[in-house]
Amino acid sequence: MKNLRILAPLSVGLAISVLLPSCSKPPSAANESANTLQGKLVLTGSSTVAPLAAEIAKRYEAQHSGVRIDVQTGGSSRGIADARQGVADLGMVSRSLKDNEKDLQAFTIAKDGISVIVNTSNPVKSLTDGQIVEIYTNKINNWKQVGGPDAPMTVVNKAEGRSTLELFADHFKLKTKEITADVVIGDNEQGIKTVAGNPNAIGYVSIGSGEYAATHNTPIKLLPVEGVTASIANVSNDTFPISRPLNYVTNKPPTGLAKDFIDFSRSKGVQDIIQEQYFVPISQ
Repeated sequence: MKNLRILAPLSVGLAISVLLPSCSKPPSAANESANTLQGKLVLTGSSTVAPLAAEIAKRYEAQHSGVRIDVQTGGSSRGIADARQGVADLGMVSRSLKDNEKDLQAFTIAKDGISVIVNTSNPVKSLTDGQIVEIYTNKINNWKQVGGPDAPMTVVNKAEGRSTLELFADHFKLKTKEITADVVIGDNEQGIKTVAGNPNAIGYVSIGSGEYAATHNTPIKLLPVEGVTASIANVSNDTFPISRPLNYVTNKPPTGLAKDFIDFSRSKGVQDIIQEQYFVPISQ
């Protein structure tokens, strides 16, 4: 019976501070005078949104010498909690808001999808929804059961609190407590590294992160979902079955520096950054 769960070590990406506690200092207030924005913004939350927000922040800081933007990851749940409590100026959330989160305001900066990934050495080219459900509930646990080699599967799952897990489970109608995993990871980078380093592993990650890795010499491949190729192009044309918005959230109408940074993140001036990270820009 496969039920061992291992929490893989969390990694640090870009200049992002990882998993700082939610009780950290509240953000300092932004000052605006004579059309010059100054101050500090703190963003916390989704590990999918964080690398994108960090790159946008670099460009914004280059254009506003008096501004510093601190981007911290930790999952969408943290983004919701920190924005609601005022610990962060902006929460980062890689899904739509739930009914019980309507006290927050969401600002979509890009779109993404979720894809199942396997190692490129794995000859399996596709899996049905039913097979994926049985893999994640330990009813299928050897690759030969789905046309692959005689080798035990290593099932990689996301940690609780990650919106990628919530959307994956929702699409495949899985209850998260029913999932039986060999490895539990935090961010997309960990999932990609785990599958790239293990020819028998299967996981699921952001399409943007997965497609970027697969096209930059990382030995993973993205499997289709419901016969639709997993690609940002198919997220863009709304044909991929598992897609989601990438949001900033606030606990009140944003003003000053926060509003200006949100507007900047949604503008055509950063669409090249969004596309370089294999996400879909929103229409402006």
